[in-house]
Amino acid sequence: MSQRPAPLHLVLGEEELLIERAVSAITAQAREGSNGSDSMPVDRLRAGDASTAELAELLSPSLFAEERVIVLESAAEAGKDAVNVLLDAAASPPEGVVLVLLHTGGGRAKAMVPALQKLGAVVHECAKVGKAGERVEFVRNEFRAVNLRVSGDVVQALIESVGSDLRELAAACSQLAADTGGKIDVAAVHRYYSGKAEVSGFDVADLAVSGDRAAAMEALRWATDRGVPAVLLADALADSVHTIARVGSAGRGDPFKMAGDLGMPPWKVKKAQGQSRGWTGATIGEALQVVAALNADVKGGAADTNYALEHALSRILDLRQPS
Repeated sequence: MSQRPAPLHLVLGEEELLIERAVSAITAQAREGSNGSDSMPVDRLRAGDASTAELAELLSPSLFAEERVIVLESAAEAGKDAVNVLLDAAASPPEGVVLVLLHTGGGRAKAMVPALQKLGAVVHECAKVGKAGERVEFVRNEFRAVNLRVSGDVVQALIESVGSDLRELAAACSQLAADTGGKIDVAAVHRYYSGKAEVSGFDVADLAVSGDRAAAMEALRWATDRGVPAVLLADALADSVHTIARVGSAGRGDPFKMAGDLGMPPWKVKKAQGQSRGWTGATIGEALQVVAALNADVKGGAADTNYALEHALSRILDLRQPS
């Protein structure tokens, strides 16, 4: 019989795929620790919408004649009285019960997070994966989970081909691992996923910082026509500008030696070194201001995000000097 999970768990964050995985893993461990029975009950309730009476009834020890998992969703939106009921139950879960609370980390009940941590809850971090670097690390971890190590070029090629959706990226990693026997290179990625995400934010950003105006503008329009979210396009452009700024300020050198100091993979340092030609400290400083303003525009500050993207891209291209 497997070891039973801890009685109290806090699933913290807003990334749906990671939340689902955490809940599934806790449930599976609970069932394995209970003679492997798939019939163990799993009760789910939206704590943010439930009344105090409903929560009290669900959490009442009198109902726990058998082992079970209770998953309380949207705990961040629970009212004051409901929070008290939840914390009372969390302080002393009935015998045989695994209590799982899903919390965004914010909301009106944000004080629950430190309270649950103080009670010894096992925390499962499920923060949103939104930045380019975080998506890179997510893909790496997907391959590590099946005991595979892949190059940075493979990771980048996969993200550029598949896009930013975590479910699709996870499925692609799993499929590649199975279909290639673990021998994954850039050619394999292109063979399986060429044309899926015809133009990504990375394509647009690379063309922009390299100074290819016609191709960058065409790629941007193609991406927006195909429904690539404005936030992802802005994020990719910002990532490229920030990377050039960091690598440029570090001076010339061996990418492999610089990688550790910069906290970047060597391939990314080498790529940025090439792209930094045509940029000066002054122009990259202006570009940083452009992408910062764009970030605000695509998150609600602009009436027309497509115009904001095109204007920012044009400014980046104007700043980049011919090399």
